Amino acid sequence: MTCATAPVFWAPQQRLPIPLQKFVRIRLEAALENPYHRAALIWPTVLGAPKLREAYPGGIPQEELLVQAGGMLKALGITDPEVAWLDARQTFPDTADKGSDGWLPQRIWEPLASSISLRCGVILLALTGQPEDDRYCLSSGVTLFNSALFHECHDALEGLWSEASGDLKKGLQGLILLSAGFYHQQRMDVGGMMGLWRDGLKALAPFEGELATPWGCVDIADCVDAVEQRLVYLRGLDSDAVDVVVDGLWELPRPEWKLK
Repeated sequence: MTCATAPVFWAPQQRLPIPLQKFVRIRLEAALENPYHRAALIWPTVLGAPKLREAYPGGIPQEELLVQAGGMLKALGITDPEVAWLDARQTFPDTADKGSDGWLPQRIWEPLASSISLRCGVILLALTGQPEDDRYCLSSGVTLFNSALFHECHDALEGLWSEASGDLKKGLQGLILLSAGFYHQQRMDVGGMMGLWRDGLKALAPFEGELATPWGCVDIADCVDAVEQRLVYLRGLDSDAVDVVVDGLWELPRPEWKLK
């Protein structure tokens, strides 16, 4: 994803209720551990899609559900939608409830089904096409960051960070801190973003804009510049109006990581 294409989540975001944060997180964690489980993100994407919910208020008939999911499953190398659907219901029982005419979003996430559908769909898009070898988590983390899914980027990099040591661990920590800072920008938490960005820049300073890892080299020069511009902007403001302060941050260059 390039800077010319603004991701849908590059904007202030409302925090999902904790149960729904968990709903998304367990699927992401499963998908990061085993690429097969990326399929678990497909079913909320389809079940919560506004147009399908409008067309099938009593639930999406299973035949239609499998048709809608088929193309996305095929992109993951999964050729039997029926087996994948059965597996999803067994592994993630909070996926769906049976309605009068078909399948509905499960009651825990139904009130925010459209938001969950969009988020799962963008995560799925970020994870589809990634190399399914030891590069998978870093490549996924970079794409999630560039999709403005900053909390999910943290999840993708955390496993690599926990196993790393020395300079690599410090560099990965710096990436996580920068991502967390942009997550706080989405939440309009000025103190949080400033502290995280300062710590992230400090951790990454020795790498001079490029972090070499066993899974590829991450060019962070443009992102570092974007963070530095934000810190200069925030230090120059006296306003206590948080919404005005944060509005200005969206007009500054959007951060991007490049994986080489």
